[in-house]
Amino acid sequence: MALVPSIFGGRRSNVFDPFSLDIWDPFEGFPFSNSLANAPSSARETSAFANTRIDWKETPQAHIFKADLPGIKKEEVKVEVEEGRVLQISGERSKEQEEKNDKWHRIERSCGKFMRRFRLPENAKVEEVKASMENGVLTVMVPKMEEKKPEIKSIDIAG
Repeated sequence: MALVPSIFGGRRSNVFDPFSLDIWDPFEGFPFSNSLANAPSSARETSAFANTRIDWKETPQAHIFKADLPGIKKEEVKVEVEEGRVLQISGERSKEQEEKNDKWHRIERSCGKFMRRFRLPENAKVEEVKASMENGVLTVMVPKMEEKKPEIKSIDIAG
């Protein structure tokens, strides 16, 4: 008994494994196909630009940015703070070398330049930004200024 409808062409090896899904594309191979494997290299590079995933969380002490950059060395990544408190993370993922005898069946990993920009809030200490990279994850820590508590001045009541 098949758990997957026949429109999928029987190419899915395991219904419960999301990475085994290979849905049949009736437009595959047509010139107007939207598949990145068939797209010009400029489209794949734009995809690399857009697909750099970054999380931004705020703790009481800092703003923390985490970017997934698998296969990229820390020397290939730039972290900069521009005027106006704009954090910019950029770099370039190199294209894999092709050998004459290689036959590619699918190209899904993006290559090319990437850049993401974030406007930091007023409470960011831009002069104390720190960045580290471990296991393909870039972490950028932007410390926050301590909130100024309003001064309360006691007034004596004359009587």
